[in-house]
Amino acid sequence: MSKDEDVIESSNGKDAVTSEGNSDMEPYVGMEFESEEAAKVFYDAYATHLGFIMRVDAFRRSMRDGKVVWRRLVCNKEGFRKTRPKRSENRKPRAITREGCKAMIVVKKEKSGKWIVTRFVKEHNHPLVVTPANGRRTVLLSQTPDEKDVKIRELTAELQRERKRSAAYQEQLDMVLREMEEHSNHLSRNIDGIVQSVKEIESKRVAPSNS
Repeated sequence: MSKDEDVIESSNGKDAVTSEGNSDMEPYVGMEFESEEAAKVFYDAYATHLGFIMRVDAFRRSMRDGKVVWRRLVCNKEGFRKTRPKRSENRKPRAITREGCKAMIVVKKEKSGKWIVTRFVKEHNHPLVVTPANGRRTVLLSQTPDEKDVKIRELTAELQRERKRSAAYQEQLDMVLREMEEHSNHLSRNIDGIVQSVKEIESKRVAPSNS
């Protein structure tokens, strides 16, 4: 299969979308991807083609190994901006960027390793504006301070969670290493005791023969 092709045949006969994606293809429940990143790339391309901006939203981790196994990708106008107390009467109000849009896809990792679309909401509650490919960067850079603040808080919270998880793993590793060291020391003492016993037995056997 050539590099430019958009889909490959999965093991169960369904189409699994590769990371190249196809912006003309509409998501559907049951659609498969080779990875979470492939799903993100596809939905981002679809969003650009349709005229909205994708935002990586909520996720869930496996209780077994802590890896992400569920992800929601939404329109950047999803939800509503939280109301904050006014700091100054002269301060210019920020533009409303959250409009409660419910457009999204939800992807879930299967036992096979594939990521499958389990939910797709197509309808947006706001006008869609198709952006030229070379204007995509401008749109992303023009996000409001509110959106940037939210993203920073999300990333900071995720970083803190990862640090706590890493510290817990390190503590478990240190405990295992200590137990291994104690076991090794105990084994060494047992071996030394056995060697000493063998020497004593040998010395007792040699003593009568010399008498």
